[in-house]
Amino acid sequence: MTDTIPQVAPFDLPSDTGGRDIGIFMPMANGGWIISKNSPRLDGSYDYNLKVAQMADAMGLDFIMAMAKFKGFGGEIEHWESSLDSPMMMAGLAQATSRVRVWATIHTLLQNPAVAAKMIATLDQISHGRAGLNVVTGSYKDEFAQMGAWPEGVDHDERYVLATEWIEDIKRLWSEERVTAKGKYFTLEDCTSRPKPEKRPFLVCAGTSKAGIRFTADHMDALFLAGNGLDELVANTHKAKADALALGHAIRTYSMMILVIGETDAEAEAMVQSYRKGLDEGTLRGMLRAYGMLDAEIGKENDFTRKARSALMAPHVAGSPETVLARLTEIFEKTALDGLMVIFPDYLAMLPVFAQKILPVLRARFPGKVKVAADV
Repeated sequence: MTDTIPQVAPFDLPSDTGGRDIGIFMPMANGGWIISKNSPRLDGSYDYNLKVAQMADAMGLDFIMAMAKFKGFGGEIEHWESSLDSPMMMAGLAQATSRVRVWATIHTLLQNPAVAAKMIATLDQISHGRAGLNVVTGSYKDEFAQMGAWPEGVDHDERYVLATEWIEDIKRLWSEERVTAKGKYFTLEDCTSRPKPEKRPFLVCAGTSKAGIRFTADHMDALFLAGNGLDELVANTHKAKADALALGHAIRTYSMMILVIGETDAEAEAMVQSYRKGLDEGTLRGMLRAYGMLDAEIGKENDFTRKARSALMAPHVAGSPETVLARLTEIFEKTALDGLMVIFPDYLAMLPVFAQKILPVLRARFPGKVKVAADV
């Protein structure tokens, strides 16, 4: 295995080069992305994440990303009640890896832009230019109210006004020697921030509303989005890119997917059914409350609650390696996605199978942005 490879920032390349980024959503909170008593018991520990990150690095994946979470959903499995700090964990993983890009999450409601600018600049220095920032404007009121950080009266669209000030201040701090800015939410007075990043870190967010698309188009490099089924994912990716272009900017689009890989399709489907059978009702109710639903609404049957009751917290593909490969190939061929962030019920068991039997074929068909040595 070689020690170094050329690092190419994705925002230095046009979106239509045909390349696809493939990365991992790190399991930095207990339980992962399945709210079931029957799913593997991921502990969300640093040691577990370290193993996953080093595997991703050796396998030539493009990025790893960690969310930021401060309150879990409870239930019998106490889902997401234990979680690591995103930037600090990614700093540790940056030191322990050499190729994979490291994207940390920061909530705009919780960090002053001058503090956030220095945190990500530090991550950039530790990683030697591999840092990225996932910007979250805040959506779970109770999570922030528990620490007195929920601004009453600041509705959904206004949080993007706050986030716009926030990221504009950060970009200036990364590029200017001194910054003075007097905004509605943040004030900088002859503010300095060193060290500067080697180059501007990659910026992503997951805002798919009209306000979110405008924010992404104006300030981000990429957008995370989803869809209920392939047709909706196709429509959503094309619409997001078109909406951004109408605002004068090209953006990259990413989605996330849970991969349930078995030796056969039947084995993988049996896993999915087991997860659903073991749904933790207490965790489900906690999750739906976090989304803002009242107890009276949670018991009602609708598209949202039916989706939530699946126990899997993101769209999924289940099957043998051959089936999963065929489905991912179809997704890349039919959508305008520039990248995919994958999740596993059991990372240490399924990631090696993905790397050996699925990733090489995807790479051949859809080359990544970072070229990896042949002996990795």
